[in-house]
Amino acid sequence: MMVRSGNPAARPATLICAVLLILLGSGGAGWPQAQGPASPSLGLQDSGPQQPPPQTTPAPQAPPAREESPGLINEMGKLFSKLPSILPPIKSPSETLGDLNKSAKDTVKETGDALSRIAKPATMVSGRTACPASANGAPDCKQAAVSLCESKGYKDGKSLNADSAEKCSPKVLIPGRQRKPDDCRTDTFVTSALCQ
Repeated sequence: MMVRSGNPAARPATLICAVLLILLGSGGAGWPQAQGPASPSLGLQDSGPQQPPPQTTPAPQAPPAREESPGLINEMGKLFSKLPSILPPIKSPSETLGDLNKSAKDTVKETGDALSRIAKPATMVSGRTACPASANGAPDCKQAAVSLCESKGYKDGKSLNADSAEKCSPKVLIPGRQRKPDDCRTDTFVTSALCQ
């Protein structure tokens, strides 16, 4: 509000009145403001008697259990907490090298054993060993081949060649005598075998 006055002495008086109105307006009645934790007091305090606020809220209880928040970070946290039970225990480098050395030694031994069984060269031997009769009466030439190989210093053998011969009793040579079924028998012999 501007007051125009021709009197120069009225100007300072008008200025003083305006300043007083502003100061009185700010200190007068206005809208009430709540004084609580949400509105700071800017360092001004009432000097009047203070009464404690009435107790309307119950005493603080234990904080509620933390709710699970289904997010990526929460799920990763769960995974990392379970990680030691999922993974096997970590071995030291010396234990790992010891296990590898033991495994390598076992593998080399097994391979060597297998090669020694396979790679043994077979040797052919010659001789003459009779094949014994088996339970059904047929000649057992496998046993004769093993016997021939054992006589030459080997452990096992397979028959390669066999020979048969008829062996008769001297009664067959008597002139005029009839030949009977039990006068002669056929013997089988292993003459060569493959030995290992």
